[in-house]
Amino acid sequence: MVDDPHGKESGASGLKVVVVGATGNVGTSVVRALSEDPAVGSVLGLARRPCDLPVAKTRWSCVDVGDPEDDLEGHFRGADAVIHLAWLFQPTHEPVITWRTNVSGSIRVFEAVAAAKVPVLIYASSVGAYSPGPKDRYVNESWPTHGWPEATYCREKAYLERVLDAFEQRHPSVRVVRMRPGFLFKRESASEQRRLFAGPLLPQRLARSALIPALPDIPGLRFQALHTDDAADAYRRALLRPVHGAFNLAADPAIDAKELADLLHARAVRLPLPPLRHALAAAWHLHLIPASPQLFDAVLRLPLLDTTRARTELEWTPQYSATEAITEFLHGLQEIAGADTAPLTPQLHAGRARELVTGSGQRP
Repeated sequence: MVDDPHGKESGASGLKVVVVGATGNVGTSVVRALSEDPAVGSVLGLARRPCDLPVAKTRWSCVDVGDPEDDLEGHFRGADAVIHLAWLFQPTHEPVITWRTNVSGSIRVFEAVAAAKVPVLIYASSVGAYSPGPKDRYVNESWPTHGWPEATYCREKAYLERVLDAFEQRHPSVRVVRMRPGFLFKRESASEQRRLFAGPLLPQRLARSALIPALPDIPGLRFQALHTDDAADAYRRALLRPVHGAFNLAADPAIDAKELADLLHARAVRLPLPPLRHALAAAWHLHLIPASPQLFDAVLRLPLLDTTRARTELEWTPQYSATEAITEFLHGLQEIAGADTAPLTPQLHAGRARELVTGSGQRP
């Protein structure tokens, strides 16, 4: 017998799964969920930066999907499934860079799946792929996926939905699954998400109820959240069942300003949207926060997701409520929580000075 790219003998039992983007918020949960399933024989975790996180049945390799020279097909050869999670949120001021990784890189992943004759592709889409929708009822997977075109994140997610439409026409033998989750939180993601969306000027330890007396209640602020481990369980179930197409993932209840205020024992204060939006835009243009005002606009327009299909076809039920997921994340912020991977590290080398020097939202 010969060794394959997964570090397992070619006759080894169990599914061989490649996880692309395996070291972030979602990737670490997916890798662990797969490693604990007896149907999975080996996991190959691919990431842009080195990782040696000890997870059963799992080995790691460095791959940059944005680099055309990296051999994705070689890593995929012999795999039973590829789960594609890799995504670059920053630099928000340079969308050409995120496009190279998120769109061009994803297309390379899809093409390598076909070239390596991998039978299953599971792709991390998002609620952000959906066109603006209602906040007073839930939409299923047939809702249009044109995104909010002004937001880079939504524009890229929507574009890849069209790419996958064409991919499925050209490669009908590949079973393609698209996961469209709401906002994903867990304790270990707290420091990463603070860096990605709030930036270096937010003191994490201030995320406690005694120090936040009020929260702004603005029109359209209603969204869905999910614990990342619950999302990972859905990925695992989609791998093991002969399903295809899109699945909405979210937990109850839908979160609004009152829910958030209750979690922090604060008061929701109704505010007009324009002044807050102008302040966010000014802070982003000054590189004080990394999240763009267009992404904020998109959040206020996201539809609420009907998860009936995931609950019936995947027999999936979230183990955490949305409020429990957010509460765990808030505790992670207070504790400066993280994990032993490059994206999830609690502290960057040189700390927040590095974030400030490189420019908030400016460097990947």
